[in-house]
Amino acid sequence: MDGALTRKGAATRARIIEGAAEVLREKGVATTTLDDIRLRTGTSKGQLFHYFPDGRDQLLLAVAEYEADRVLDDQQPDLGCLTSWSAWYRWRDLVLERYRAQGDTCPLGALFLEVGRATPGARAVTQRLLVTWQAALAAGIHAMQEQGEIPASLDVDQAAAALLAGIQGGVTIMLSTGQSTHLEAALDTGIARLRALRSDLATA
Repeated sequence: MDGALTRKGAATRARIIEGAAEVLREKGVATTTLDDIRLRTGTSKGQLFHYFPDGRDQLLLAVAEYEADRVLDDQQPDLGCLTSWSAWYRWRDLVLERYRAQGDTCPLGALFLEVGRATPGARAVTQRLLVTWQAALAAGIHAMQEQGEIPASLDVDQAAAALLAGIQGGVTIMLSTGQSTHLEAALDTGIARLRALRSDLATA
């Protein structure tokens, strides 16, 4: 659909997705109807089905992609330039701020519950989010290796995967308890372990 759209059509589709995301955050996925979204976005039923011919589930998956992008956008600009320890700690603060503001609700998780986590579309959104996030962390670790702050022998992909797994575990606990303690611990411990490698490098 995106490739066949005119510039105006792409803008209309994006406006529908953004408006739908707002409604879903306010009302919840289960209780939001297509009529709610039409009213918020000022679109007709014909327009809605023109851009989302498969109906509600297709629109929800598009909103899930939008929410996944927000997860990464909210960590910028620091996620994209983890080239100093101060940048790493600024990024850490952004992650905590984002999830503390979100609290014990997860728009992305709610969307996946509605369309089914096992559906190919939902799996693709999750995989893209995690792959992109891990790649950004790996790029940051590489940058610190180039500066001599982290040993070149470190398995970068494994270190980035471990840090991301810790974050996701902390987020999961936060969604269950409303407390950010475990997420904060995962971030602090993950960064501290990377910094500790410099001491090992100095004494080697």
